Amino acid sequence: MMILICGIPSEAPVRLVIEAAVKQRAPHVVFHQREAHLYDLHLAVDRGGVWGQLYMRHKTWRLNEFSGVYVRLMDYRDLPEHQPHMPGALNADERHKSALIHSTLDEWLEMASCPVLNRSSAMASNSSKPYQAQLIARAGLDTPATLVTNQPDAARTFWDEHERVIFKSISSIRSVVKELTQARLTELARIRFLPTQFQAYVPGTNIRVHVVGDELFATRIDTEAVDYRYAGQDGLDVAMTPIVLPNAIADRCRRLAHLLNLPLCGIDLKQTPDDQYVCFEVNPS
Repeated sequence: MMILICGIPSEAPVRLVIEAAVKQRAPHVVFHQREAHLYDLHLAVDRGGVWGQLYMRHKTWRLNEFSGVYVRLMDYRDLPEHQPHMPGALNADERHKSALIHSTLDEWLEMASCPVLNRSSAMASNSSKPYQAQLIARAGLDTPATLVTNQPDAARTFWDEHERVIFKSISSIRSVVKELTQARLTELARIRFLPTQFQAYVPGTNIRVHVVGDELFATRIDTEAVDYRYAGQDGLDVAMTPIVLPNAIADRCRRLAHLLNLPLCGIDLKQTPDDQYVCFEVNPS
């Protein structure tokens, strides 16, 4: 058994996976994507299946030796090493090799017979929040009233129809969830150049559900912040408590993860004061 961990070892989620593997004494190897230009990857597909070899740090691993893969890769084009103007940037040949290694690795991950957490094809649903919302509804979970628009008048009408409204990015690019306040209404003209997702504010308690295969790990998050991830920036506290979800909601979370083909994901819910559960989005890594 050998686990392949793909990402940047200093990034917290990847670091925690590595630490867990060490603690469990699980054999593992790390594909450090910032060093991809130093690696070699050979991939072949024939009637016998998919096979190949990965060369890293003077060692060779057969791809079929890996019993599972954890993937948390940045877009290699955003890496500092790929920015020609940055100190320590790769030269043109090194950038080209890094790009080829990343592309070939992704191709293998799509075809690999071992468990992969997660394949890029499955994670692509996170690139469109409106599309993802349709799958959330198909899984049986409620979603908030939503408007995606680049028309200021439509956004203002939506704000008039609901007592409180929040807005955020419609893509996988992280954005801070903000409330559409009276003061921000004066800035709505800016959305003409950037379609934005507006949602009716849902009162209640935030719940983060991590799905790992068929296992669920739910956490209640108590905070006054609109976006609990950035509560500290607003000087607000956050308290997290493990909880057990009602069976029906837990089953829908599993159904959603399976529908998205994401064996590992984080589902954002809110439990309303009248004990309803509303789902906002699913994060694949």
